[in-house]
Amino acid sequence: MDEGKPTGPEVKWWSRPAPGIPAQAQPGPDPVAEAAPEAAVPPVIPGPGTGSSGTGVEDTGPGTGSSGAGTEDTGPGTEGSGTGTEHTGPAGPADRPRPLHEPDPYGTPPYGGPGPWAPAPPVQRPVPTPAQGTPVPPLHAGAPQPHQQHAPHQQLPFHQPLPQPEPSGPQPVPPQPYPQADRHPFSVPLPAPQSPQWHRYDPWGMPADLPPAGLPAAPPSAPRKRRGGIVAALVLALVTGVIGGGVGAYIERNGSFSDIKLPQAGPESTDRVAGSVAGIAASALPSVVTLHVSGKDEQGTGTGFVLDREGHILTNNHVVAPASSSGDITVTFSSGESAKAKVVGRDSGYDLAVVQVSGVSGLTPLPLGNSDNVQVGDPVVAIGAPFDLDNTVTSGIISAKERPITSGGGKGSGSDVSYVDALQTDAPINPGNSGGPLVDTKARVIGINSAIRPADSGSDAGSGQGGSIGLGFAIPINQAKRVAEQLINTGKATHPVIGVTLDMQYTGGGAKVAAKANDGGPAVAPGGAGAAAGIRPGDIVTGVDGRKVRSSVELIVKIRAHRPGDRLALTVRHDGRERAVTLTLGSADGI
Repeated sequence: MDEGKPTGPEVKWWSRPAPGIPAQAQPGPDPVAEAAPEAAVPPVIPGPGTGSSGTGVEDTGPGTGSSGAGTEDTGPGTEGSGTGTEHTGPAGPADRPRPLHEPDPYGTPPYGGPGPWAPAPPVQRPVPTPAQGTPVPPLHAGAPQPHQQHAPHQQLPFHQPLPQPEPSGPQPVPPQPYPQADRHPFSVPLPAPQSPQWHRYDPWGMPADLPPAGLPAAPPSAPRKRRGGIVAALVLALVTGVIGGGVGAYIERNGSFSDIKLPQAGPESTDRVAGSVAGIAASALPSVVTLHVSGKDEQGTGTGFVLDREGHILTNNHVVAPASSSGDITVTFSSGESAKAKVVGRDSGYDLAVVQVSGVSGLTPLPLGNSDNVQVGDPVVAIGAPFDLDNTVTSGIISAKERPITSGGGKGSGSDVSYVDALQTDAPINPGNSGGPLVDTKARVIGINSAIRPADSGSDAGSGQGGSIGLGFAIPINQAKRVAEQLINTGKATHPVIGVTLDMQYTGGGAKVAAKANDGGPAVAPGGAGAAAGIRPGDIVTGVDGRKVRSSVELIVKIRAHRPGDRLALTVRHDGRERAVTLTLGSADGI
Protein backbone atom coordinates (compact mmCIF):
# COMPACT_ATOMS: atom_id res chain seq x y z
CA MET A 1 0.00 0.00 0.00
CA ASP A 2 1.25 3.48 -0.80
CA GLU A 3 0.63 5.04 2.63
CA GLY A 4 1.23 8.45 1.07
CA LYS A 5 5.04 8.08 1.07
CA PRO A 6 7.24 8.52 -1.94
CA THR A 7 8.65 5.29 -3.36
CA GLY A 8 11.16 6.59 -5.88
CA PRO A 9 14.22 8.81 -5.87
CA GLU A 10 13.88 12.36 -4.79
CA VAL A 11 12.62 14.86 -7.29
CA LYS A 12 15.26 17.18 -8.72
CA TRP A 13 14.13 20.67 -9.64
CA TRP A 14 17.03 22.10 -11.56
CA SER A 15 15.38 25.49 -12.07
CA ARG A 16 13.63 25.80 -8.69
CA PRO A 17 15.81 26.53 -5.66
CA ALA A 18 14.74 25.47 -2.22
CA PRO A 19 13.17 28.03 0.10
CA GLY A 20 15.66 30.26 1.82
CA ILE A 21 18.54 29.25 -0.45
CA PRO A 22 19.64 31.70 -3.13
CA ALA A 23 19.76 30.45 -6.67
CA GLN A 24 23.45 31.13 -6.94
CA ALA A 25 24.23 28.98 -3.93
CA GLN A 26 21.90 26.17 -4.91
CA PRO A 27 23.60 22.94 -3.92
CA GLY A 28 24.44 20.47 -6.61
CA PRO A 29 22.71 17.16 -7.16
CA ASP A 30 23.18 14.20 -4.93
CA PRO A 31 25.70 11.80 -6.42
CA VAL A 32 23.77 8.86 -5.06
CA ALA A 33 20.57 10.06 -6.70
CA GLU A 34 22.36 10.74 -9.98
CA ALA A 35 23.99 7.36 -9.99
CA ALA A 36 20.59 5.61 -9.89
CA PRO A 37 19.98 3.75 -13.11
CA GLU A 38 17.32 4.92 -15.45
CA ALA A 39 14.65 2.31 -15.68
CA ALA A 40 12.02 2.24 -18.29
CA VAL A 41 8.54 2.53 -16.62
CA PRO A 42 5.31 1.94 -18.47
CA PRO A 43 3.11 5.03 -18.76
CA VAL A 44 0.09 5.59 -16.49
CA ILE A 45 -3.27 6.56 -17.88
CA PRO A 46 -4.11 10.06 -16.71
CA GLY A 47 -7.01 10.59 -14.45
CA PRO A 48 -8.32 13.03 -11.88
CA GLY A 49 -6.09 13.52 -8.91
CA THR A 50 -3.58 11.03 -10.17
CA GLY A 51 0.05 11.78 -11.05
CA SER A 52 2.07 10.33 -13.85
CA SER A 53 4.41 7.40 -13.71
CA GLY A 54 7.32 6.44 -15.89
CA THR A 55 9.90 8.60 -17.49
CA GLY A 56 8.90 11.56 -19.58
CA VAL A 57 5.01 11.12 -19.23
CA GLU A 58 2.79 13.99 -18.06
CA ASP A 59 -0.66 13.87 -16.34
CA THR A 60 -2.92 16.91 -16.47
CA GLY A 61 -5.38 15.85 -13.74
CA PRO A 62 -6.40 18.04 -10.83
CA GLY A 63 -3.67 16.68 -8.60
CA THR A 64 -0.09 17.77 -9.06
CA GLY A 65 3.20 16.09 -8.43
CA SER A 66 6.09 14.46 -10.11
CA SER A 67 7.33 10.97 -10.13
CA GLY A 68 10.43 9.52 -11.68
CA ALA A 69 13.20 11.52 -13.20
CA GLY A 70 12.05 14.52 -15.22
CA THR A 71 8.18 13.97 -14.79
CA GLU A 72 5.94 16.83 -13.71
CA ASP A 73 2.24 17.14 -12.79
CA THR A 74 0.67 20.56 -12.72
CA GLY A 75 -2.29 19.66 -10.51
CA PRO A 76 -2.90 21.19 -7.12
CA GLY A 77 -1.86 18.15 -5.17
CA THR A 78 1.29 17.66 -3.26
CA GLU A 79 4.62 16.55 -4.63
CA GLY A 80 5.90 13.06 -4.20
CA SER A 81 8.57 10.79 -5.52
CA GLY A 82 8.67 7.16 -6.38
CA THR A 83 9.26 4.74 -9.13
CA GLY A 84 6.81 6.02 -11.66
CA THR A 85 3.86 6.48 -9.06
CA GLU A 86 2.59 9.78 -7.64
CA HIS A 87 0.80 10.33 -4.32
CA THR A 88 -1.22 13.46 -3.66
CA GLY A 89 -1.19 15.16 -0.31
CA PRO A 90 -3.21 17.87 1.42
CA ALA A 91 -0.52 20.50 1.00
CA GLY A 92 -1.42 23.48 -1.12
CA PRO A 93 0.48 25.84 -3.43
CA ALA A 94 1.55 28.10 -0.60
CA ASP A 95 3.71 25.38 0.86
CA ARG A 96 5.54 24.72 -2.41
CA PRO A 97 8.66 26.71 -3.45
CA ARG A 98 8.08 29.16 -6.19
CA PRO A 99 9.97 28.42 -9.39
CA LEU A 100 12.43 30.88 -10.83
CA HIS A 101 10.45 31.05 -14.04
CA GLU A 102 6.85 30.87 -14.89
CA PRO A 103 5.71 27.43 -15.97
CA ASP A 104 5.96 26.82 -19.68
CA PRO A 105 2.44 26.14 -20.96
CA TYR A 106 3.94 24.08 -23.75
CA GLY A 107 6.20 22.05 -21.47
CA THR A 108 9.26 22.89 -23.55
CA PRO A 109 12.72 22.17 -22.02
CA PRO A 110 14.73 23.46 -20.30
CA TYR A 111 12.29 25.48 -18.09
CA GLY A 112 9.26 23.28 -18.34
CA GLY A 113 9.07 19.57 -17.82
CA PRO A 114 9.76 17.14 -20.64
CA GLY A 115 7.05 17.13 -23.24
CA PRO A 116 4.79 14.26 -24.06
CA TRP A 117 7.23 13.04 -26.68
CA ALA A 118 9.98 10.44 -26.24
CA PRO A 119 12.51 10.69 -23.42
CA ALA A 120 15.48 13.06 -23.82
CA PRO A 121 18.38 11.51 -25.74
CA PRO A 122 21.26 10.16 -23.73
CA VAL A 123 24.17 12.48 -23.22
CA GLN A 124 27.67 11.64 -24.36
CA ARG A 125 30.69 13.78 -23.85
CA PRO A 126 33.49 13.68 -26.39
CA VAL A 127 36.81 12.25 -25.38
CA PRO A 128 39.53 14.93 -25.31
CA THR A 129 41.94 14.68 -28.23
CA PRO A 130 45.51 16.05 -28.32
CA ALA A 131 46.55 18.67 -30.88
CA GLN A 132 48.17 16.16 -33.21
CA GLY A 133 44.87 14.28 -33.68
CA THR A 134 45.65 11.06 -31.83
CA PRO A 135 42.65 10.05 -29.66
CA VAL A 136 43.23 9.31 -26.01
CA PRO A 137 41.70 5.99 -24.98
CA PRO A 138 39.11 6.15 -22.17
CA LEU A 139 39.80 4.80 -18.77
CA HIS A 140 39.27 1.08 -18.36
CA ALA A 141 36.38 -0.23 -16.41
CA GLY A 142 37.27 -0.61 -12.80
CA ALA A 143 40.10 1.92 -12.96
CA PRO A 144 40.01 4.69 -10.39
CA GLN A 145 38.24 7.77 -11.75
CA PRO A 146 39.30 11.32 -11.02
CA HIS A 147 37.46 12.93 -8.17
CA GLN A 148 34.51 14.94 -9.37
CA GLN A 149 32.76 17.66 -7.47
CA HIS A 150 28.95 17.49 -7.41
CA ALA A 151 26.41 19.64 -5.77
CA PRO A 152 24.59 17.92 -2.89
CA HIS A 153 21.15 16.65 -3.57
CA GLN A 154 18.32 18.92 -2.48
CA GLN A 155 15.96 17.18 -0.08
CA LEU A 156 12.39 18.19 -0.49
CA PRO A 157 10.67 19.01 2.80
CA PHE A 158 7.47 16.95 2.45
CA HIS A 159 8.67 13.53 1.47
CA GLN A 160 11.08 10.94 2.58
CA PRO A 161 12.56 8.42 0.18
CA LEU A 162 11.16 4.94 0.44
CA PRO A 163 13.43 2.00 0.55
CA GLN A 164 14.17 0.68 -2.89
CA PRO A 165 13.60 -2.96 -3.66
CA GLU A 166 16.57 -5.02 -4.65
CA PRO A 167 16.74 -4.92 -8.45
CA SER A 168 17.04 -8.22 -10.19
CA GLY A 169 19.01 -9.04 -13.33
CA PRO A 170 22.14 -7.34 -14.69
CA GLN A 171 22.75 -3.89 -13.34
CA PRO A 172 23.92 -1.01 -15.54
CA VAL A 173 27.21 0.60 -14.75
CA PRO A 174 26.72 3.90 -12.89
CA PRO A 175 27.55 6.91 -15.03
CA GLN A 176 30.79 8.69 -14.41
CA PRO A 177 30.09 12.17 -13.02
CA TYR A 178 31.42 15.12 -14.98
CA PRO A 179 33.28 18.06 -13.53
CA GLN A 180 31.05 20.73 -12.15
CA ALA A 181 32.68 23.38 -14.31
CA ASP A 182 31.81 21.50 -17.50
CA ARG A 183 28.24 20.58 -16.53
CA HIS A 184 25.39 22.13 -18.36
CA PRO A 185 22.58 23.07 -15.96
CA PHE A 186 20.15 20.82 -17.84
CA SER A 187 22.36 17.86 -18.66
CA VAL A 188 21.17 14.53 -17.35
CA PRO A 189 23.68 11.99 -16.02
CA LEU A 190 23.63 8.72 -17.94
CA PRO A 191 25.16 5.34 -17.31
CA ALA A 192 28.74 4.89 -18.42
CA PRO A 193 29.14 3.17 -21.79
CA GLN A 194 29.55 -0.59 -21.72
CA SER A 195 32.57 -0.53 -24.03
CA PRO A 196 35.44 1.96 -23.89
CA GLN A 197 35.39 2.04 -27.71
CA TRP A 198 31.95 3.70 -27.87
CA HIS A 199 31.15 7.18 -26.69
CA ARG A 200 28.11 9.34 -26.71
CA TYR A 201 27.77 12.86 -27.95
CA ASP A 202 26.54 15.65 -25.69
CA PRO A 203 24.79 18.33 -27.74
CA TRP A 204 24.80 20.68 -24.70
CA GLY A 205 28.42 20.14 -23.76
CA MET A 206 31.19 22.61 -24.46
CA PRO A 207 33.86 21.49 -26.97
CA ALA A 208 37.11 20.61 -25.28
CA ASP A 209 39.21 22.72 -27.66
CA LEU A 210 37.36 26.02 -26.93
CA PRO A 211 39.06 28.50 -24.57
CA PRO A 212 37.44 29.34 -21.21
CA ALA A 213 34.87 32.10 -21.10
CA GLY A 214 36.36 35.57 -21.05
CA LEU A 215 39.64 34.57 -22.71
CA PRO A 216 40.43 35.44 -26.35
CA ALA A 217 40.64 32.60 -28.78
CA ALA A 218 44.13 31.50 -29.75
CA PRO A 219 45.17 32.74 -33.21
CA PRO A 220 45.20 30.04 -35.86
CA SER A 221 48.59 28.52 -36.38
CA ALA A 222 50.29 29.31 -39.66
CA PRO A 223 50.36 26.44 -42.08
CA ARG A 224 53.61 24.56 -41.97
CA LYS A 225 55.70 24.85 -45.07
CA ARG A 226 56.55 21.51 -46.48
CA ARG A 227 60.08 22.38 -47.48
CA GLY A 228 61.39 18.99 -46.52
CA GLY A 229 58.99 17.28 -48.89
CA ILE A 230 59.90 19.61 -51.77
CA VAL A 231 63.62 19.07 -51.21
CA ALA A 232 63.12 15.32 -51.04
CA ALA A 233 61.16 15.40 -54.29
CA LEU A 234 63.89 17.42 -56.01
CA VAL A 235 66.60 15.07 -54.77
CA LEU A 236 64.58 12.07 -55.93
CA ALA A 237 64.09 13.64 -59.36
CA LEU A 238 67.80 14.44 -59.64
CA VAL A 239 68.89 10.94 -58.62
CA THR A 240 66.37 9.40 -61.00
CA GLY A 241 67.63 11.56 -63.87
CA VAL A 242 71.25 10.68 -63.17
CA ILE A 243 70.49 6.97 -62.97
CA GLY A 244 68.39 7.10 -66.13
CA GLY A 245 71.10 8.98 -68.01
CA GLY A 246 73.76 6.54 -66.85
CA VAL A 247 71.68 3.56 -67.93
CA GLY A 248 71.01 5.16 -71.32
CA ALA A 249 74.69 5.96 -71.85
CA TYR A 250 75.66 2.43 -70.88
CA ILE A 251 73.15 0.92 -73.32
CA GLU A 252 74.27 3.25 -76.11
CA ARG A 253 77.93 2.42 -75.54
CA ASN A 254 77.78 -1.24 -74.61
CA GLY A 255 74.48 -2.33 -76.14
CA SER A 256 71.51 -3.91 -74.48
CA PHE A 257 71.85 -5.88 -71.26
CA SER A 258 70.76 -8.98 -73.17
CA ASP A 259 73.55 -8.66 -75.79
CA ILE A 260 76.35 -11.17 -75.78
CA LYS A 261 79.44 -9.84 -74.03
CA LEU A 262 82.84 -11.36 -74.83
CA PRO A 263 85.58 -11.48 -72.19
CA GLN A 264 88.25 -8.83 -72.52
CA ALA A 265 91.31 -7.71 -70.61
CA GLY A 266 90.94 -4.60 -68.53
CA PRO A 267 93.02 -1.41 -68.74
CA GLU A 268 96.74 -1.83 -68.15
CA SER A 269 99.75 0.42 -67.80
CA THR A 270 100.96 1.97 -71.07
CA ASP A 271 104.56 2.09 -69.90
CA ARG A 272 106.87 -0.24 -71.78
CA VAL A 273 110.33 -1.58 -71.16
CA ALA A 274 112.95 0.78 -72.56
CA GLY A 275 114.55 -1.90 -74.75
CA SER A 276 111.27 -3.08 -76.31
CA VAL A 277 110.09 -1.86 -79.71
CA ALA A 278 107.26 0.08 -78.07
CA GLY A 279 109.64 1.65 -75.59
CA ILE A 280 112.09 2.59 -78.35
CA ALA A 281 109.34 4.09 -80.49
CA ALA A 282 107.89 6.10 -77.60
CA SER A 283 111.32 7.57 -76.91
CA ALA A 284 112.33 8.33 -80.54
CA LEU A 285 109.08 9.43 -82.21
CA PRO A 286 108.97 12.98 -80.72
CA SER A 287 112.25 13.74 -82.52
CA VAL A 288 111.29 12.35 -85.95
CA VAL A 289 109.76 14.63 -88.62
CA THR A 290 108.15 14.26 -92.02
CA LEU A 291 109.30 16.47 -94.91
CA HIS A 292 107.07 17.52 -97.80
CA VAL A 293 109.17 18.94 -100.63
CA SER A 294 107.92 20.57 -103.78
CA GLY A 295 110.05 21.98 -106.60
CA LYS A 296 109.80 23.22 -110.13
CA ASP A 297 109.62 19.82 -111.74
CA GLU A 298 108.88 17.33 -108.97
CA GLN A 299 107.81 16.84 -105.39
CA GLY A 300 108.23 14.15 -102.83
CA THR A 301 108.03 13.03 -99.22
CA GLY A 302 110.81 11.98 -96.92
CA THR A 303 111.82 11.70 -93.29
CA GLY A 304 114.34 13.40 -91.02
CA PHE A 305 115.20 13.81 -87.35
CA VAL A 306 116.18 16.67 -85.06
CA LEU A 307 119.91 17.15 -84.48
CA ASP A 308 119.88 20.04 -82.00
CA ARG A 309 117.66 22.62 -80.32
CA GLU A 310 118.52 25.24 -82.98
CA GLY A 311 116.24 23.43 -85.40
CA HIS A 312 118.77 21.57 -87.58
CA ILE A 313 117.31 18.44 -89.15
CA LEU A 314 119.31 15.70 -90.93
CA THR A 315 117.89 13.91 -93.97
CA ASN A 316 118.91 12.49 -97.38
CA ASN A 317 120.06 14.70 -100.22
CA HIS A 318 117.70 13.05 -102.69
CA VAL A 319 114.76 14.05 -100.43
CA VAL A 320 115.44 17.81 -100.65
CA ALA A 321 116.97 17.81 -104.18
CA PRO A 322 113.71 19.00 -105.87
CA ALA A 323 113.89 22.23 -103.79
CA SER A 324 117.64 22.74 -104.19
CA SER A 325 117.39 25.76 -106.47
CA SER A 326 113.81 26.91 -105.84
CA GLY A 327 111.00 25.23 -104.06
CA ASP A 328 109.28 24.77 -100.75
CA ILE A 329 110.01 22.50 -97.75
CA THR A 330 107.48 21.90 -94.98
CA VAL A 331 108.44 20.02 -91.83
CA THR A 332 105.70 18.28 -89.80
CA PHE A 333 106.51 17.09 -86.29
CA SER A 334 105.03 14.02 -84.61
CA SER A 335 102.71 16.28 -82.60
CA GLY A 336 101.15 17.56 -85.84
CA GLU A 337 102.77 20.99 -85.71
CA SER A 338 104.23 22.19 -89.02
CA ALA A 339 106.93 24.70 -89.92
CA LYS A 340 108.74 25.92 -92.98
CA ALA A 341 112.37 24.88 -93.47
CA LYS A 342 115.32 25.93 -95.62
CA VAL A 343 118.33 23.98 -96.88
CA VAL A 344 121.50 24.63 -94.87
CA GLY A 345 123.77 22.35 -96.93
CA ARG A 346 123.70 19.16 -98.94
CA ASP A 347 126.15 16.64 -100.40
CA SER A 348 125.25 14.28 -103.24
CA GLY A 349 128.37 12.09 -102.72
CA TYR A 350 127.19 11.05 -99.28
CA ASP A 351 123.47 11.54 -100.03
CA LEU A 352 123.08 13.73 -96.94
CA ALA A 353 121.50 17.14 -96.36
CA VAL A 354 120.72 19.45 -93.45
CA VAL A 355 117.67 21.73 -93.29
CA GLN A 356 116.66 24.13 -90.54
CA VAL A 357 113.29 25.25 -89.16
CA SER A 358 112.75 28.57 -87.41
CA GLY A 359 110.23 29.84 -84.91
CA VAL A 360 109.84 26.44 -83.24
CA SER A 361 110.68 25.86 -79.57
CA GLY A 362 110.83 22.84 -77.32
CA LEU A 363 112.62 20.62 -79.85
CA THR A 364 113.99 17.30 -78.60
CA PRO A 365 117.22 16.18 -80.32
CA LEU A 366 117.60 12.49 -81.01
CA PRO A 367 120.80 11.09 -79.44
CA LEU A 368 123.48 9.68 -81.73
CA GLY A 369 125.06 6.27 -81.30
CA ASN A 370 128.33 4.73 -82.64
CA SER A 371 128.04 2.67 -85.81
CA ASP A 372 131.44 1.02 -85.20
CA ASN A 373 129.93 -0.76 -82.18
CA VAL A 374 127.12 -2.33 -84.20
CA GLN A 375 127.29 -6.08 -84.73
CA VAL A 376 125.42 -8.26 -87.15
CA GLY A 377 122.23 -9.52 -85.54
CA ASP A 378 121.68 -6.52 -83.29
CA PRO A 379 117.98 -5.49 -83.11
CA VAL A 380 117.13 -2.18 -84.74
CA VAL A 381 114.04 -0.05 -85.33
CA ALA A 382 113.38 2.03 -88.45
CA ILE A 383 111.12 5.08 -88.18
CA GLY A 384 109.76 7.10 -91.10
CA ALA A 385 106.86 8.02 -93.36
CA PRO A 386 106.62 5.35 -96.06
CA PHE A 387 104.25 6.50 -98.79
CA ASP A 388 103.49 9.57 -96.63
CA LEU A 389 102.31 7.46 -93.65
CA ASP A 390 104.04 9.42 -90.92
CA ASN A 391 105.26 8.00 -87.61
CA THR A 392 105.55 4.48 -89.03
CA VAL A 393 107.69 2.10 -86.97
CA THR A 394 109.22 -1.14 -88.24
CA SER A 395 111.74 -3.39 -86.59
CA GLY A 396 114.40 -5.87 -87.64
CA ILE A 397 118.08 -6.65 -87.18
CA ILE A 398 121.40 -5.66 -88.66
CA SER A 399 121.81 -8.10 -91.54
CA ALA A 400 125.31 -7.07 -92.62
CA LYS A 401 127.91 -4.30 -92.34
CA GLU A 402 130.08 -2.35 -94.84
CA ARG A 403 127.84 -2.98 -97.81
CA PRO A 404 129.12 -0.85 -100.70
CA ILE A 405 126.11 0.71 -102.41
CA THR A 406 125.48 3.58 -104.76
CA SER A 407 122.34 5.63 -105.08
CA GLY A 408 121.16 8.60 -107.09
CA GLY A 409 122.84 10.26 -110.05
CA GLY A 410 123.97 8.60 -113.21
CA LYS A 411 126.27 5.65 -113.36
CA GLY A 412 129.89 6.36 -114.05
CA SER A 413 129.75 9.90 -112.72
CA GLY A 414 131.91 10.63 -109.75
CA SER A 415 129.96 13.67 -108.69
CA ASP A 416 126.27 12.75 -108.73
CA VAL A 417 126.43 9.21 -107.42
CA SER A 418 126.32 8.42 -103.70
CA TYR A 419 128.79 5.85 -102.46
CA VAL A 420 127.85 4.42 -99.14
CA ASP A 421 129.59 1.88 -96.92
CA ALA A 422 126.14 0.96 -95.61
CA LEU A 423 124.59 -1.00 -92.79
CA GLN A 424 122.21 -3.62 -94.16
CA THR A 425 118.93 -4.32 -92.28
CA ASP A 426 115.86 -6.41 -92.80
CA ALA A 427 113.65 -3.82 -91.08
CA PRO A 428 111.05 -2.89 -93.75
CA ILE A 429 112.09 0.34 -95.48
CA ASN A 430 109.98 1.82 -98.26
CA PRO A 431 109.89 5.03 -100.30
CA GLY A 432 109.29 7.80 -97.80
CA ASN A 433 111.56 6.23 -95.17
CA SER A 434 114.55 7.97 -96.77
CA GLY A 435 116.38 10.20 -94.32
CA GLY A 436 114.74 8.57 -91.30
CA PRO A 437 116.69 7.21 -88.33
CA LEU A 438 117.70 3.62 -87.76
CA VAL A 439 118.02 3.30 -83.96
CA ASP A 440 119.36 0.70 -81.57
CA THR A 441 117.71 -0.68 -78.45
CA LYS A 442 118.62 2.48 -76.55
CA ALA A 443 116.84 4.67 -79.12
CA ARG A 444 120.19 6.07 -80.38
CA VAL A 445 120.73 6.73 -84.07
CA ILE A 446 123.19 4.30 -85.69
CA GLY A 447 122.28 4.93 -89.34
CA ILE A 448 120.32 7.00 -91.86
CA ASN A 449 117.85 4.95 -93.92
CA SER A 450 118.78 5.75 -97.52
CA ALA A 451 118.24 2.94 -100.01
CA ILE A 452 116.51 -0.37 -100.66
CA ARG A 453 117.10 -3.18 -103.06
CA PRO A 454 113.86 -3.80 -104.96
CA ALA A 455 113.31 -7.14 -106.62
CA ASP A 456 113.48 -5.68 -110.17
CA SER A 457 116.15 -3.03 -109.76
CA GLY A 458 119.14 -5.00 -111.04
CA SER A 459 122.40 -4.96 -109.17
CA ASP A 460 122.34 -1.41 -107.86
CA ALA A 461 120.58 -0.21 -104.75
CA GLY A 462 118.42 2.84 -105.09
CA SER A 463 115.62 4.88 -103.66
CA GLY A 464 113.20 4.35 -106.55
CA GLN A 465 109.58 3.41 -106.02
CA GLY A 466 109.29 -0.21 -104.99
CA GLY A 467 108.31 -2.42 -102.13
CA SER A 468 110.60 -3.73 -99.45
CA ILE A 469 111.93 -7.25 -99.78
CA GLY A 470 113.94 -7.06 -96.57
CA LEU A 471 117.04 -5.48 -98.11
CA GLY A 472 117.42 -1.99 -96.71
CA PHE A 473 120.56 0.11 -96.36
CA ALA A 474 121.51 2.91 -94.00
CA ILE A 475 124.43 5.33 -93.95
CA PRO A 476 126.49 4.67 -90.80
CA ILE A 477 126.02 7.48 -88.28
CA ASN A 478 129.77 7.95 -87.84
CA GLN A 479 130.05 9.01 -91.47
CA ALA A 480 126.79 10.99 -91.37
CA LYS A 481 127.84 12.88 -88.23
CA ARG A 482 131.03 14.17 -89.86
CA VAL A 483 129.19 15.27 -92.99
CA ALA A 484 126.37 16.93 -91.01
CA GLU A 485 128.82 18.93 -88.92
CA GLN A 486 130.54 20.16 -92.07
CA LEU A 487 127.25 21.12 -93.70
CA ILE A 488 126.09 23.03 -90.61
CA ASN A 489 129.40 24.82 -90.14
CA THR A 490 130.46 25.52 -93.75
CA GLY A 491 127.47 24.64 -95.90
CA LYS A 492 129.41 21.92 -97.75
CA ALA A 493 131.29 18.68 -97.06
CA THR A 494 134.73 17.41 -98.10
CA HIS A 495 135.52 14.01 -99.55
CA PRO A 496 138.69 11.97 -98.98
CA VAL A 497 140.46 11.17 -102.30
CA ILE A 498 143.64 9.39 -103.53
CA GLY A 499 144.04 11.53 -106.69
CA VAL A 500 143.40 8.86 -109.35
CA THR A 501 140.68 8.19 -111.91
CA LEU A 502 139.23 4.65 -111.94
CA ASP A 503 137.88 2.72 -114.90
CA MET A 504 134.26 2.12 -113.93
CA GLN A 505 133.77 -0.27 -116.87
CA TYR A 506 136.38 -2.74 -115.64
CA THR A 507 134.75 -6.07 -114.70
CA GLY A 508 137.76 -7.98 -113.45
CA GLY A 509 138.73 -8.44 -109.85
CA GLY A 510 139.75 -5.26 -108.04
CA ALA A 511 139.70 -1.55 -109.07
CA LYS A 512 141.61 -0.60 -112.20
CA VAL A 513 143.23 2.82 -112.69
CA ALA A 514 142.00 4.38 -115.96
CA ALA A 515 144.30 5.34 -118.78
CA LYS A 516 143.18 8.98 -118.66
CA ALA A 517 140.80 11.20 -116.78
CA ASN A 518 137.24 11.92 -117.81
CA ASP A 519 138.26 15.37 -119.08
CA GLY A 520 141.12 13.88 -121.11
CA GLY A 521 143.83 14.75 -118.63
CA PRO A 522 146.13 12.34 -116.84
CA ALA A 523 144.39 9.56 -114.80
CA VAL A 524 146.86 10.07 -111.89
CA ALA A 525 146.71 13.66 -110.72
CA PRO A 526 150.18 15.15 -110.44
CA GLY A 527 151.10 15.96 -106.85
CA GLY A 528 148.22 13.87 -105.52
CA ALA A 529 148.37 11.11 -102.91
CA GLY A 530 148.33 8.37 -105.58
CA ALA A 531 151.18 9.91 -107.50
CA ALA A 532 153.19 10.16 -104.27
CA ALA A 533 152.59 6.44 -103.57
CA GLY A 534 153.86 5.43 -107.07
CA ILE A 535 150.49 4.42 -108.53
CA ARG A 536 150.44 4.42 -112.31
CA PRO A 537 147.72 4.16 -115.01
CA GLY A 538 146.61 0.54 -115.50
CA ASP A 539 147.46 -0.54 -111.97
CA ILE A 540 144.84 -2.66 -110.15
CA VAL A 541 144.08 -2.06 -106.48
CA THR A 542 143.17 -5.43 -104.89
CA GLY A 543 142.98 -4.59 -101.18
CA VAL A 544 142.46 -1.80 -98.65
CA ASP A 545 143.82 -2.12 -95.10
CA GLY A 546 144.32 -5.85 -95.64
CA ARG A 547 140.75 -6.44 -96.92
CA LYS A 548 140.12 -7.54 -100.48
CA VAL A 549 138.56 -5.12 -102.96
CA ARG A 550 136.38 -6.58 -105.71
CA SER A 551 135.29 -3.52 -107.72
CA SER A 552 135.88 0.16 -108.36
CA VAL A 553 132.69 1.07 -106.44
CA GLU A 554 133.90 -0.85 -103.42
CA LEU A 555 137.23 0.99 -103.50
CA ILE A 556 135.46 4.37 -103.56
CA VAL A 557 133.18 3.35 -100.69
CA LYS A 558 136.15 2.25 -98.59
CA ILE A 559 137.96 5.49 -99.25
CA ARG A 560 134.93 7.65 -98.36
CA ALA A 561 134.50 5.80 -95.15
CA HIS A 562 137.59 7.69 -93.96
CA ARG A 563 138.34 11.32 -93.36
CA PRO A 564 140.68 13.48 -95.38
CA GLY A 565 144.18 13.19 -93.89
CA ASP A 566 143.72 9.58 -92.75
CA ARG A 567 146.48 7.13 -93.74
CA LEU A 568 145.36 4.26 -95.93
CA ALA A 569 147.22 1.01 -96.79
CA LEU A 570 146.60 -0.31 -100.31
CA THR A 571 147.60 -3.50 -102.11
CA VAL A 572 148.48 -2.73 -105.76
CA ARG A 573 149.11 -5.17 -108.56
CA HIS A 574 151.22 -4.18 -111.59
CA ASP A 575 152.14 -6.51 -114.44
CA GLY A 576 151.00 -9.46 -112.31
CA ARG A 577 152.96 -8.47 -109.23
CA GLU A 578 151.38 -7.09 -106.01
CA ARG A 579 152.97 -4.57 -103.71
CA ALA A 580 151.77 -2.69 -100.61
CA VAL A 581 151.72 1.07 -100.60
CA THR A 582 150.69 3.60 -97.93
CA LEU A 583 149.29 7.02 -98.64
CA THR A 584 147.62 9.98 -96.91
CA LEU A 585 144.13 10.78 -98.13
CA GLY A 586 143.62 14.11 -99.80
CA SER A 587 140.48 16.30 -99.74
CA ALA A 588 138.01 17.39 -102.38
CA ASP A 589 134.92 19.56 -102.07
CA GLY A 590 131.60 17.84 -102.53
CA ILE A 591 128.52 19.13 -104.25
